[in-house]
Amino acid sequence: MKNLAYSLVLAALLHLAPAGAANQIAADHPHLAYTGRVDMADAKAPVLSWPGTSIAANFTGTSLAIVLDDQNGKNYFNVFVDGDTTRPVILQLEKGSKTYLVANGLAPGAHRFLLTKRTEGEEGATVFKGIELDDEATLALPPPRPKRRIEFFGDSITSGMGNEAPDDGRDDLGKDKNNYQSYASIAARQLGAEAHITSQSGIGVMISWFPFTMPDFYDQLNAVGDNDSRWDFKRWTPDVVVVNLMQNDSWLIGRDHKLQPEPTDAQRIAAYQAFVARVRALYPKAYIVCALGSMDATRAGSVWPGYVTSAVANLRASGDARIDTLFFPFTGYGQHPRVKQHQANADLLTAFVRTKMGWTGAE
Repeated sequence: MKNLAYSLVLAALLHLAPAGAANQIAADHPHLAYTGRVDMADAKAPVLSWPGTSIAANFTGTSLAIVLDDQNGKNYFNVFVDGDTTRPVILQLEKGSKTYLVANGLAPGAHRFLLTKRTEGEEGATVFKGIELDDEATLALPPPRPKRRIEFFGDSITSGMGNEAPDDGRDDLGKDKNNYQSYASIAARQLGAEAHITSQSGIGVMISWFPFTMPDFYDQLNAVGDNDSRWDFKRWTPDVVVVNLMQNDSWLIGRDHKLQPEPTDAQRIAAYQAFVARVRALYPKAYIVCALGSMDATRAGSVWPGYVTSAVANLRASGDARIDTLFFPFTGYGQHPRVKQHQANADLLTAFVRTKMGWTGAE
């Protein structure tokens, strides 16, 4: 974003300033709206670890401070005040508990904020410890939740790795990762849908750049590494599920031959099909979109779209009619997609879902 450097500096300075807020609002206040897989075991200290997890509220007063306790000091968050998505305050968190003053000198009256996690589980988890408002200020009823729901299972593309990096620069820095501007989050907003982003950079179906795969990871409540936490799938059921995996498999198996003995074509199809079948078992009524791209797994001549197509054909043959494929074309750009590519992919996905679901507008 054009205002990235300014916003980072602003956030770094603001958290050092005295908040000047006298009214402390605890994290378990009923007018705080949480979205995503948020660990609410301690309602006064909920844990945000997945990319795109968010907190929204309507408030009164002239200032807003947010209290966050970050695990590693590596996470970044957006804060949008009064719906201004062009100029977020970007919080570069420090390790430990800090109070970040994100708005001051607002006009008296009603306001709203949205806090979203830009980064993902590999940067660690963040405990939300509440907000601070002006003396006598209050929270109003939270914004209404969208009626539509969409969940994404994916890798770095879905997380938004490097999407705000320079086109000709490195794209593995936390500051340049912004899930809010990933194709997944953009498409969800365009569709008027609440999104859950279940993704991890470097993850695959059969092999990853670390010792666990999506079949090990997809059911966790906490996104920090491979752990024993468990998400209760009954808490939230999507209308649409998008699976965008196999990019890392294509590199680690097809290019680098890291998985030995190397799986056959049939085994690659079966592994992908088995994971999608798990998703179907969780969500019997959802429309499943088996996507791939837009990195080089969808380049001309790639065998990987064929594996996805074959798996979907097998599932359809077994009686699953609410499933299809969608491939985001490889444009020749060799690094992680930047925001402009994410927007193009979001437009394709939005049009596809609208056609399949009959969704019009953004509710």
